Amino acid sequence: MIRSSVTFRSAGIDIAAHLHLPDRQGPGPLPAVVVGHPGTSVKEQSAGLYARQLAERGFLTLTFDAAHQGESGGTPRGLEDPGQRVEDFKAAVSHLTTRADVDAGRIGLLGICASGGYALTAAGGDRRVRAVATVSGVDVARQFRLGADGTQDPAVFRGLLDAAAQARTAAARGEDPGALPIFPETAEQARALGGEHAVEGFEYYCTARGRHDRSAKSFAWPSIDKLASFDAFHAVPLIGPRPLLQVVGTRAVTSWMAVDVHQRATGPRELHWIQGASHVDLYDRKEYVEPAVDRLAAFFTEHLTEAA
Repeated sequence: MIRSSVTFRSAGIDIAAHLHLPDRQGPGPLPAVVVGHPGTSVKEQSAGLYARQLAERGFLTLTFDAAHQGESGGTPRGLEDPGQRVEDFKAAVSHLTTRADVDAGRIGLLGICASGGYALTAAGGDRRVRAVATVSGVDVARQFRLGADGTQDPAVFRGLLDAAAQARTAAARGEDPGALPIFPETAEQARALGGEHAVEGFEYYCTARGRHDRSAKSFAWPSIDKLASFDAFHAVPLIGPRPLLQVVGTRAVTSWMAVDVHQRATGPRELHWIQGASHVDLYDRKEYVEPAVDRLAAFFTEHLTEAA
């Protein structure tokens, strides 16, 4: 696998990306897969892991930092803008269509965690995408509104909306609006706030297991009211008749969202369960990532074999 750095524009913002090429290439242009990272993540983390392994299976893969995050441009920093995140996926597809080493008729999307929801929305509105897959896919807006397991007290999100409104007022007055911290200081605090799922997120992003200097530690407050009315799943019926694969851990507290998507899908669809895996296990745990990649590679091989 050969990795190189590339850039492309998304709604006027410079997007930093990594292109992963198979070290042995056959004749002609290659099938390609855009791989999106989880919320708060960067291209070097779980998205890079999946992109490398798919490149080793013969696919050209492209990972990128979301606008306002990582090495990409955009202000304010740390903004989670759902509309822009969807546009980033479409801009990545556009970039691939300009490359001589890519078969523009054989492009797929893979979204991990929050990017799973964004990939679904992007694919629903972009018919250039031949196939779409997710790993631990969620609608991050639902997760903020309802909690990872769907049982969050509505008062929690109302409190976040109040804080976001106050931040906008502070900014209008020329004051520092601050930012919403994503992670607590310790694993114990994470457990108290969100149980085992929160602990796993803390261990991945805040310890040597997966920590990266450029991954987001906070969100700009406008992220919250932008997420308030976003629905990543509304476009799922538009994906059909193109195929959809969702890879989900049997222990993932977020799996209810994948079930919701599966029920909305109108084309070929599959819920592929990885036994024993939690949501975050599928970010990097070898014993779970390897079977996930096996299924993803088979899926994209089947559906990106021939040009449209």
